[in-house]
Amino acid sequence: MCEFCSEHGDGKVWFKNAENYGKDLMSDLARREYINEFFTSTIEQGAVTIGRLETLFGKKKRLPARLVKGMVEKARVEHFGQVVTIEDIRELVGKAATVVRLPCACRWASMKKENRCCYSVSYSAEAWYKDLDMGYFGLAQDQGLESLNPVQAIGQMEELEREGAVHTIWTMMTPFIGAICNCQPKDCLGLRTLSIDVETMFRGEQMASIDKEQCTGCGACEDACHFNAITSVEMSGEDKAHIHSLACFGCGLCRNVCPAEAISMMSRE
Repeated sequence: MCEFCSEHGDGKVWFKNAENYGKDLMSDLARREYINEFFTSTIEQGAVTIGRLETLFGKKKRLPARLVKGMVEKARVEHFGQVVTIEDIRELVGKAATVVRLPCACRWASMKKENRCCYSVSYSAEAWYKDLDMGYFGLAQDQGLESLNPVQAIGQMEELEREGAVHTIWTMMTPFIGAICNCQPKDCLGLRTLSIDVETMFRGEQMASIDKEQCTGCGACEDACHFNAITSVEMSGEDKAHIHSLACFGCGLCRNVCPAEAISMMSRE
């Protein structure tokens, strides 16, 4: 899980490297151009593309390997994500200089429905998101970017998690991180790619772990998991939850619903 930290960071968890937030964005013309066209190119075109690929995948049950490779490589250069826990959110958002909430572009592209579950963060005086064209949502610039303080933003993301949202962070030209999304898999373009075996995001640095002694086999965690990573197994005549480590993306939703408090998060290492 250290591809970006080995290439761009300082040996720590890549998304906690302050340099991935604090770069002088406006001096990077490629990034500025990308941000200006983000909604129409990455999101709007992405919604059309994934719709076609979902249809193809439904018929063939697989996509051409070359196509998958090309999509992943392009995403890793431009707009790549990673699932994070609410603890990571508290740390990352808590250090932000400015935070704004804006409509979810994925939902808007697919359904023209406004849902404010996406956040842009800046760690320097010059906020990168000022170049986003909020006219995409039919809004004026001062209408679309809702300023919050970090405490307010974290509280809203905690509520979104209680509603079943997965927290993800996204690069705006890797490795710079600018977006934090809190989405349901059926609505998020990035999460939808996982259902067609195209991974445009990393699994989380952590994964869920079950204490088999405490587990009652109630199945609540299996119902809560968006990634089909939890199944039931029989142990000594009793049903117990089992987590498939490769399928687990480390969102932490399963631990929230466990009445026996048998689930905790542990380092994927």
